Amino acid sequence: MPQTKSTAIFVFHLIITIGAYFVPFLISWKIAVPVFVATILQHAVFGRCLLNAKHGLSENDGSTFYSEALERLGFQPNKETIRFFVRKLLYSLLTVVTLIWQVVLGNKPLWF
Repeated sequence: MPQTKSTAIFVFHLIITIGAYFVPFLISWKIAVPVFVATILQHAVFGRCLLNAKHGLSENDGSTFYSEALERLGFQPNKETIRFFVRKLLYSLLTVVTLIWQVVLGNKPLWF
């Protein structure tokens, strides 16, 4: 049963991680930006993604959810490069894309 729970949490994490790339186009910047900022703060304050521990991912070797997912697909990613990109750049970039798409360009989110 623990393996099933761990797998379910991994799949949930995968869905929300992939979904983050669509957030700038689907959800209002008034919701999206605070969520992205919370993610950035989680990495800054705790030094990790708190959801990783829920599906058994140890970050001691530099792993991130992204490197774990890529390894499950058969790739051997550079964990340090992925960690830097995800923890330092990705969610800031998604925040900027959200603000440009919705505020600067005036596009409305598709959902809310």
